Amino acid sequence: MALFRFWRNRRCRNLRCESFRRWLASSHENILLVLTLIAVVLGLFGGFMMRGFELSHETVRLIHFPGEIFMRVLKLMILPLIFSSLISALAQMDARESGQMGLLTLGYYVCTTVLAAIIGIILVLAIHPGDPSVTEQYKFEQEETHISPLDTILDVIRNMFPENVIQASFRRMQTKYVPVKSVVLKNGSLPLTQKLKKQVVYVPGMNVLGIIVFCTGFGIVISQLGERARIIVDFFVILEAVIMKIVETFMWLAPFGIVCLVGGSLLEAEDISDTAATLFMYLITVLLGMFLQMFITLPTLYYVLTRKNPLPIYRGIAQALVTAFGTASEGAALPVSMQCCEDNLKIDRRIVRFVLPLGATINMNGNALYEAVAVIFIAQLNNISLSLGEVATVSLVTVIASLGLNSVPAGLVSILIILNIVGLPDKQVPLIITLDWLLDRGRSVVNILGDAFGCAVVSHFLKKKLDDSDKRNEFHKEIQVEIDLLKSSSSSRRPSETKLYEMVEGTDVKRSVPPSRTQSIDLDASLSWRSQAALKSLQYKVPHRAQNM
Repeated sequence: MALFRFWRNRRCRNLRCESFRRWLASSHENILLVLTLIAVVLGLFGGFMMRGFELSHETVRLIHFPGEIFMRVLKLMILPLIFSSLISALAQMDARESGQMGLLTLGYYVCTTVLAAIIGIILVLAIHPGDPSVTEQYKFEQEETHISPLDTILDVIRNMFPENVIQASFRRMQTKYVPVKSVVLKNGSLPLTQKLKKQVVYVPGMNVLGIIVFCTGFGIVISQLGERARIIVDFFVILEAVIMKIVETFMWLAPFGIVCLVGGSLLEAEDISDTAATLFMYLITVLLGMFLQMFITLPTLYYVLTRKNPLPIYRGIAQALVTAFGTASEGAALPVSMQCCEDNLKIDRRIVRFVLPLGATINMNGNALYEAVAVIFIAQLNNISLSLGEVATVSLVTVIASLGLNSVPAGLVSILIILNIVGLPDKQVPLIITLDWLLDRGRSVVNILGDAFGCAVVSHFLKKKLDDSDKRNEFHKEIQVEIDLLKSSSSSRRPSETKLYEMVEGTDVKRSVPPSRTQSIDLDASLSWRSQAALKSLQYKVPHRAQNM
């Protein structure tokens, strides 16, 4: 009996190993996924182990350097990928369909962002991770901001309409308050209060939102031009294929880059042994919120809207999630996310190339949740009780701020803006920074998963319309071929044949030459055999195709 049990267990293990080998051999993406997961584990393990060796600053920089190069190359792909993918996708769609897609995408993204902020606020109020007994005074030198919610909204709208599309690739607009030079009073003293002047200035950073708006309009106009713009459509389609091929090849270096990124980030993190209990509760609160958003909110909303099983979404987007965790950037994981949605989830490429770049800019579920928890956590550290109205203000401002964030890793500027808006102190912000190396990666994973679910939801509602549009376009092309065939059938046309040609081409029938009384009215007898074949084909196709559409 024991021998049989041993044989059965060994056979099961062999079967599992064999199935795993078949899964790896099924596609290169599975091998890359396993290598990327191993890279994340090695980076975490190696980073924690090397923290005890007290490495020099130069050594840490050298460890982090390959990961930095990996990130720079991924960011290099963002701009050409957005240009080629958006324009090629919209140029091959009807303007009405692209408008419906935009409304669906925006509505879904705003809804999930609001839900993420609400989840974060409920959790931080219920768990209450902020302990006011933490009395360390953290100094954080930062220029005081007086940005209001109106300024944030206006900045988003300004960036949607850039003055120069080339300039938008490396600069964006932002409202800042600068101090006005103080005037010395008559008694030789300076005024007690310093006046601030509002200025709208250009700051470094890609204006992704403006580029998306420009490409959207450009692609819609091309789609309205039809065959006249076929050359430029083919150009962007080929450019997109070239960029995706470069990304696909470069991603085989991702495991090495991710090891250096994760390990280097751990080595650069400050000592977090102080106030460990408070920080641990804060970390648990944020991670629990991200877990609920990823595995409760998003799949539930997806099932309610589509009545489909959400599990295939997780399997199909796994490679992009691991890449987002390793790079801590939704923008850097955008090419991988596109590839996963097209190849694994089988979503229409036009939907993928419109929804995902837009989501990489405005769909910040993880950021909204993180910012809501962080702001109320700081209020709890200072023993400040927020009223219901102030909590609602925090929720609204976090949603607005998350919609305007860039898709590349950034600092905690949005946290500082929200703290200033609600009137909370910012001296505990360094506490949050000590854990930002981990939570930033979690935010990127949540954002990428939210983009994938949004892409699947839009595909569910628009796939049939896109398929019908493709059938109509194919039918119109066949009609045009038949018309061209009629045109080339004969060089000398009889009057009755002239009337037929004008009817087929949609011209005014009254301009045709009427047949004389002595002329035969039998069109079949007067037409060539090629014209008769084309007419019979049209007579069969028109009623049947019209009935199916």
